[in-house]
Amino acid sequence: MEYPEIDAFASLDSFIHRLDPRAKIVSFTVLIFSFAFVNDIKIALLILMFSALVLVSSRIPLTFAVKRIRLVFFFLFPLLIIMPVTVDGNEFVSISGISLSIEGLLYSSLIVIRAMAAVTLALIMLATTRFDVTMKALYALGVPGILVQMLMFTYRYIFVISDEFSRMWKAMECKGFRLKANYYGLSILGNTLGMLIIKSYDRTSRVYQSMLSKGYGGRPVTMIQFKMSAKDYVLSICMTLIAIFVHTYQLVLL
Repeated sequence: MEYPEIDAFASLDSFIHRLDPRAKIVSFTVLIFSFAFVNDIKIALLILMFSALVLVSSRIPLTFAVKRIRLVFFFLFPLLIIMPVTVDGNEFVSISGISLSIEGLLYSSLIVIRAMAAVTLALIMLATTRFDVTMKALYALGVPGILVQMLMFTYRYIFVISDEFSRMWKAMECKGFRLKANYYGLSILGNTLGMLIIKSYDRTSRVYQSMLSKGYGGRPVTMIQFKMSAKDYVLSICMTLIAIFVHTYQLVLL
């Protein structure tokens, strides 16, 4: 079963789900930026294990998380092939006259591990809170309203446009169209994408006029009242201390 919505499991119950959305955004963002600047591969492996532990404790189904995290891994995987060839260093193996350096392999592994840890934390942050609540928490934290609304509409209409494209594609296939790598196939694909853009523009105009008729004034309005509790402060402080400890420990090793 596919779960296209990033917040499909926001209704589950865990200590991360119960964390105040504002505290969650701040503390997880601090962790993500902290982990992104780790320069030691041993520490990077530890933070990846920590991210996996937080993922398990959040009770988010592992299949749901893996399906999304693996996309990032496939994007980064070429680094594990390219960097050992292009980065100078001590040769550890030679394939058909091509030397692979241990420094390139270690550096590419460090990049991949850091990225996987950061993406895992970002997924947990977004998946344990309803997306609209996350956007309202961003607005409460002082993020400009226009940016928050752009994020909300982008997320909302990605699925609408995707469904529209699927319907158009099925209609074309029912009429016998099969995509081939020739001029005709590419021209039909280009025309379809152009039609999709026009449909999206028309939908945008209708939605905007509908919003104006309902009193939209350019500012997001929220009925949600956030309230920080003692546990929110404690968990946020603990996560911040973990981020500080990672870099302190790294400096000690250096």
